[in-house]
Amino acid sequence: MKYMLLMQFSEAQTTQFPPIGTWPAEDLKAHIAFMVKTNQELAAAGELADAQGLAMPETARIVRSRSGGAPVVTEGPFPATKEFLAGYWIVEVESPERAIEIAAHISTAPGMGGAPLNMPIEVREIMSAPPVDQ
Repeated sequence: MKYMLLMQFSEAQTTQFPPIGTWPAEDLKAHIAFMVKTNQELAAAGELADAQGLAMPETARIVRSRSGGAPVVTEGPFPATKEFLAGYWIVEVESPERAIEIAAHISTAPGMGGAPLNMPIEVREIMSAPPVDQ
């Protein structure tokens, strides 16, 4: 079973999770070391399909097609959205419980001062395509 683990933040959490660019260098290094180690352990266990951090929401664009015209491109996820996706993991595991276990571990990534962030990690199963008749 494949799952996508989504690391989400919101503007309301900025006191709890200050923007990562404002962290002291040693805290940033500890956070990144935690993520690298987690990814290495998941890869060694054969459970990691992909993991990426994402740029800040200001760089996001929404693209919609238009019949007979150029696509419409707008900024951000949505103007009123205060939440954003900060990164993701795609894991292939034997059970939903294992995906939740991994998400719980990721949630404990260290923040400023080394305290666990306890950040929200959404766990979503990746749907399989229906079999194609041949």
